[in-house]
Amino acid sequence: MYCIIQLQTIDNVWEPSQARKLGPYFHDGRRRIDYVLTYTVQKPVSMSPTSSGSFVRGLRQSLSRSLRRSTSSAQDDPENASELGCQEDVKRVRREEFEDNLMEMGLELEKDEGTKIPGVGFLKIHAPWDILCREAEFMKLKMPTKKVYEVKSASNFMEKISQFFNKMTKPLQPNVEDSKMETIKHLSYPFSREKQHLFDLSDKDSFFNSKNRSLIVHGVLKRTKCVRGKHNVGKCLISLLGNGVYTSAYPLHDVSNTSLLLYDEWARYSIFYKYQPIGLIRKYFGEKVGLYFAWLGVYTQMLIPASIVGVIVFLYGCATLDDNIPSMEICDPRNNITMCPLCDRVCNYWKLVAACGTARASHLFDNSATVFFSIFMALWATMFMEHWKRRQMRLNYIWDLTTFEEEEEHPRAEYEFRTMQKSVRVDSRRERRGKPKKKSLNPICPLFQTVKLTCTDRMPAYMTTLVMMCFMICATFVVVLGVVLYRIAIMTALQLTQTPATNVRATVKTTAAIINLIIIIILDEVYGALARWLTVPKTDKSFEERLIIKSFILKFLNSFTPIVYLAFFRGRLVGRPGSYIYVLSSFRMEECAHAGCLMELCIQLCITMLGKQLIQNNLFEIGIPKLKKMLRRRKTGMDTQEEELEKKLRRHEKDHFLGPFIGLSPEYMEMIMQFGMVTLFVASFPLAPLFALLNNVIEIRLDAKKFVKELRRPLAARAKNIGIWYTLLRGISKVAVIVNAFVISFTSDFIPRLVYQYMYSPDGTLHGFVDHQLSFFNVSHFRPGTEPLEPMLGNQKVEVCRYKDYRDSPWSDTPYDFSREFWCILAARLAFVIVFQNVVMLMSDFVDWLIPDIPKEINVQMQKERTLFVEMFMKEEQGKRILWNNQGESPCQPRSLGAPTLWRLWRLKVEPF
Repeated sequence: MYCIIQLQTIDNVWEPSQARKLGPYFHDGRRRIDYVLTYTVQKPVSMSPTSSGSFVRGLRQSLSRSLRRSTSSAQDDPENASELGCQEDVKRVRREEFEDNLMEMGLELEKDEGTKIPGVGFLKIHAPWDILCREAEFMKLKMPTKKVYEVKSASNFMEKISQFFNKMTKPLQPNVEDSKMETIKHLSYPFSREKQHLFDLSDKDSFFNSKNRSLIVHGVLKRTKCVRGKHNVGKCLISLLGNGVYTSAYPLHDVSNTSLLLYDEWARYSIFYKYQPIGLIRKYFGEKVGLYFAWLGVYTQMLIPASIVGVIVFLYGCATLDDNIPSMEICDPRNNITMCPLCDRVCNYWKLVAACGTARASHLFDNSATVFFSIFMALWATMFMEHWKRRQMRLNYIWDLTTFEEEEEHPRAEYEFRTMQKSVRVDSRRERRGKPKKKSLNPICPLFQTVKLTCTDRMPAYMTTLVMMCFMICATFVVVLGVVLYRIAIMTALQLTQTPATNVRATVKTTAAIINLIIIIILDEVYGALARWLTVPKTDKSFEERLIIKSFILKFLNSFTPIVYLAFFRGRLVGRPGSYIYVLSSFRMEECAHAGCLMELCIQLCITMLGKQLIQNNLFEIGIPKLKKMLRRRKTGMDTQEEELEKKLRRHEKDHFLGPFIGLSPEYMEMIMQFGMVTLFVASFPLAPLFALLNNVIEIRLDAKKFVKELRRPLAARAKNIGIWYTLLRGISKVAVIVNAFVISFTSDFIPRLVYQYMYSPDGTLHGFVDHQLSFFNVSHFRPGTEPLEPMLGNQKVEVCRYKDYRDSPWSDTPYDFSREFWCILAARLAFVIVFQNVVMLMSDFVDWLIPDIPKEINVQMQKERTLFVEMFMKEEQGKRILWNNQGESPCQPRSLGAPTLWRLWRLKVEPF
């Protein structure tokens, strides 16, 4: 049973086809469904005989269980039953009121409560042609005109290069029309009902595509108010969704060739090597989604040269492994160097040769090519940002967004609810004081524009946000401290079991990194939910930006605090033998391996990056939807025959079972964190770009399949850039230069090796470097109770042990003080940081200045468009003047623009209307 609220005259002879019956159309098969609102039906309507079957019964049972659970308490208690019935009546009244307002706005509605889905009602919305024209003019939608012009490159040489590049990459291009180079382009102009003669309206059904139709209807829904109810909140649709009057709102997926083509040429894993059909993505999902996938494609493409250089740096480390003098000296058993214990009492003395494997592995990442790779990645980040700006500007020109300006946003429902609460409090105080209520300046919506939230009103929210942010940041530091204590405790416990030192270090490093990964994944979800709870600004744009900033700060600290500790703090807050630093009075701070903390930093970065990509990004996105789908199948008991019955569902019923679209912020955040992993500590892990590239190749197709098959169609939101995400990328790329400078200077042994080679080496080589960086300690100077239980190493009693530091010997005049070499190396490290940072940033700024943000050919085409606009309207003015002269009428019209005015507009580079 369905109810048609408003219906146009339909030819009774015309019968809709089966495809149109099951497609996104009204029951008449002619009017297209542009938007759908769903709501809960308290008493499901009985099913028709044609829809019977085990699949339908399974669907009815699974969906009506939740309805029965919500009404079971009401059946037991009459008071609860009456209250629940009253709530349902209020919701029904508010729906009817809202639907009446929609019809007054000119929309056509059709209710469908007798569907194959029990307990769910659908409100299908259609916008007729006159409403589409009116709203398109109001929204200033740019539509293609009849006027076309030829698109040419800025020079013949560039055109030849472009043609050659297109021929070379033809096998990589998707087989869609939108991916081909356009030589002819339509002039686009904001739609106007008075200038319909400029547009090709021969086929009115396809002039506004499904993307534009849903965007127009959504704009009408946003502006439609609930003005007769006492619960008056400005954004009525958002308020109704929040209060449960409607359960969901979404546009429908298109069953035309566009969605099938997107799946065949974009969402299949077998075409991972092809470019994305960005034009088709924008045409179907809108500019905002199109820009995200365009940015992701540019980022993935730019990772290819970074991956190649990173692999070369890694292979260079492998090739020079046997020629590395420091690791050869460590691995030489003839160097009988006795090292001091790694912990108090239970740890014994050990030979330096035991660190041979760690020293050789460290050389793979800590070699002379690391500095080159860090400089390369800093310039790579700048090139990536510049390439994206040019690509974004090119897309703005192709998509006619060069003059797009964001509309003024309405306040969010949560913000207006708070203003309503304040208004009620103000009126109550005035009544208690015997004063009349303050009159509103808005006759349509009396609760608005009377009060505003001041700083005093916002102060509790600000203080709550500040306290919670500080608390969560402190929680992150506490977690890092807990992992540090875990490492210390496990190290001591394994030493008691007489486990070899190499196995002890490997076990502690790996398990601590895995624990860190699990905690990071859990806290990421917690921080995301808390950031959303703490954010209640006025408009959707400010809400999104502040939510992104809060989430970014919390997740960035959560992901990178353990890595920062390993890079810059571990091994530096240790002390020395006989005077160690302790945590909680009993835990001695952990030391780095003899080859430094760079290897441990690499392990932590590798496990965190791969774990987040495999578990949080891919497994969650693949496994959880598959698990939900499997549970739904088990609940409904579907088999092969029942899947055939599922095909009889209409388009709006199928889309109801798809997952809701929650925005692009999680997708961007995932890639921003990866960008930080690739750039911030790339000096310690040159293979990071390669792992990011492999992940993104899968991520693109995974997201594509999710958008096409598993999610409801998102609203085709317009945007001309990626917003605040670009600012975050710029900030990370700048910070990456400083971080990598400190990693090379303080975490690796690059600077100590240089200082030794050019200042202290007798032959200008690294022979003797290992002995040079080891200091002496007299074992009789151990604090009581901290000396090893076993004073012997082998058959010899240890009297002097060595430790990694630059300190004076115990028999010098200043025992255990920092030596002269320490201060020389510290000065060299600080000098390297300053020089590296300034040189690399200067080179990056030079590249930024050298590459223009707007490609030259795009500048030429934009000027050509402005010239053609002026010519077109000047011809129109001349035609009007000739017509007026022939008719003897006055040429003065209020909306006409003369040639001098048009010429001045062209000089100012603005559009005439």
